[in-house]
Amino acid sequence: MRLAPAAARLPKGVWDNARYVRLIPCAIAFAQDLAPHQATWNFVRRSTFILTWAVIYWIKKHETSERPLMLLRRIRSFLVLSTAFTCFAELYAADTKTILFFGDSLTAGYGLDVPSMQAFPGLIQKKITTARLPWRVVSAGLSGETTAGGRRRVEWILRQPIDIFVLELGGNDGLRGIPIPDTRANLQAIIDLVRTKYPAAHIVLAGMQIPTNLGADYIKAFREIFPALAKENHLILIPFLLEGVGGRPDLNQADGIHPTAAGHALIAENVWESLQPLL
Repeated sequence: MRLAPAAARLPKGVWDNARYVRLIPCAIAFAQDLAPHQATWNFVRRSTFILTWAVIYWIKKHETSERPLMLLRRIRSFLVLSTAFTCFAELYAADTKTILFFGDSLTAGYGLDVPSMQAFPGLIQKKITTARLPWRVVSAGLSGETTAGGRRRVEWILRQPIDIFVLELGGNDGLRGIPIPDTRANLQAIIDLVRTKYPAAHIVLAGMQIPTNLGADYIKAFREIFPALAKENHLILIPFLLEGVGGRPDLNQADGIHPTAAGHALIAENVWESLQPLL
């Protein structure tokens, strides 16, 4: 005698639920994709919560009506799935850590068509998402920012918890010929504030260089700021953020200072080399 498939022998209500529960792995994968995008995850979580309670209210209101039992079973199955999704997504989102890029127009992606995606912080987020790592990127770049401006702004930025702080400032100081001791003092103050607020956070310092028209002594002193600060404060140093990009017309915009999208792709590789071991 030929036996019916196991699923067919299950009571219909049980199989109806099982059919939906099989989607839980999809919910897990979706939650992993959402984990680095905190704002998106918050929206989905709140929407799911509101929708779930709306359905519960609807069931309560019509529990004595003559509506088809199958519809109520499917609604019940939806509640099972939404609850599982919320639990799994909450688990992954809770484990997501934050990388904060704090800098000037280079971090902000000045001149790019879609800075959030084409600038190097957005490209780092893309690498993280592709690798399914539990990290999200926050880009706090401000065009024209100097180290003095960053020093004034950083306390406000540090209101959100961070696990890695990437400091990319100083280039505008060099272009304006700001005294070396001032630039160094401002960078040190920013480092101290981060260490005070988040002692366990890793700090990555992006080294910068400036054009040769400001005098050899100033150029040398400026270049030495970054390795010296990294050594004194035990920071991770990106030796030169614009390595392979600076001075190349094909990788920079018409101003010769701000990288193109292709230039930012190379910067992202420079940053990833120093950042990846921390993730």
